[in-house]
Amino acid sequence: MAASSTMLIRHLVARRAPALARRSLQRRCYSTHTPDTGEDLPQTFAQKWQREWASGVGLDSPVAATEAPATAPSPAGLAEQYHAHKQQSQRLNSLGAVVEPHYQPHTLLTNPPSPADVTLELLLASEAHQGHATSLWNPANARYIHGIRQGIHVISLEVTAAHLRRAAKVVQEVSRRGGIVLFVGTRDGQDRAVSRAAELAKGYHLFERWIPGSITNGQQILGRCKTKVVNEHDKHVSGFEEQLYDRPVLRPDLVVCLNPLENYVLLHECALNNIPTIGVIDTNADPTWVTYPVPANDDSLRCIQVIAGVLGRAGEAGQKQRLAAAARGRITYRPAQGLMVFETEDGDREVAQAKSEAEAVVAARMPEVVSGAEVDADAEFSRHLDEVRDREDHRQKGGRRIKFSD
Repeated sequence: MAASSTMLIRHLVARRAPALARRSLQRRCYSTHTPDTGEDLPQTFAQKWQREWASGVGLDSPVAATEAPATAPSPAGLAEQYHAHKQQSQRLNSLGAVVEPHYQPHTLLTNPPSPADVTLELLLASEAHQGHATSLWNPANARYIHGIRQGIHVISLEVTAAHLRRAAKVVQEVSRRGGIVLFVGTRDGQDRAVSRAAELAKGYHLFERWIPGSITNGQQILGRCKTKVVNEHDKHVSGFEEQLYDRPVLRPDLVVCLNPLENYVLLHECALNNIPTIGVIDTNADPTWVTYPVPANDDSLRCIQVIAGVLGRAGEAGQKQRLAAAARGRITYRPAQGLMVFETEDGDREVAQAKSEAEAVVAARMPEVVSGAEVDADAEFSRHLDEVRDREDHRQKGGRRIKFSD
């Protein structure tokens, strides 16, 4: 049965082979046949140009272009062409895409956003929501995580915006009280953002390696750094150079760390000396390392520029408030202790002149009336800072308490 079916198939193929060959030949003939339309095809460029102009495709007559000499167009022709151009522009004006304001990288440095400009759209555009892989996460960041997408943790932007505004308020109050704010960012590309934020807040910046012991052993490392005395208007006051040699080195009142993972030694020294810290905490970092965490993507340079710009603007606002209060005769910070002013005739005359000028300025202006709400706010902030200094929770890491040596 199998042999007979094979022979039958071969017989049918053999019988239909001539018909298939003729059909393929007819197709090849049809594909190469050109019908005779009774007109000659253009052979040269001039003939082709003449044919297109006759069919209405061309704009200018080829005969006039080849035979007639070139003459200047008449005013009427120019007006018609201009009118046609305007009509075509009106018809095509609605086509294409509309150019919207787009991202320009230099604007985050030249004109950083203020705390009032912090929106979810800005944080989303700066990729502040992207975390690390789920296998690298720190369980302490569970309250900051919105969800998981394709194996990557997504940070809640609402939490990021709230924590960033809180950190900006802390920087503003510390700057208003004349505190020293240190901005630290040691990763590649963070130097410009760090220096710009320190410039706005009139603070200090560090974009290189942190020298271990600069706070705990600062007298040996930073003992030769030059210091000076300034008044409430940030003007240099001379006469205290000899008294500054025996004074301890200055310590920051607030540290803003943009990459806590690489600067754990700095954060540890700040915890030992009760210095509050602000840090950008990613999903793989420990939020207990800093006092005021800001959950965000620390690998995005645009996100770092946004956060540093917001904190720098907050420090700038605090400095303006401090200088405005000083111009009204009010001091918002605690004066330095242990400095002695030696009385001399020249010094007495300068002091008397300064007092007379200050009295004249105060008499010319209306006395400042401090509201009760402002006094309560200052007292509340002072109490909050005292609680932060007295709290020992940020001195713990991994459940082990740090032992201090006498």
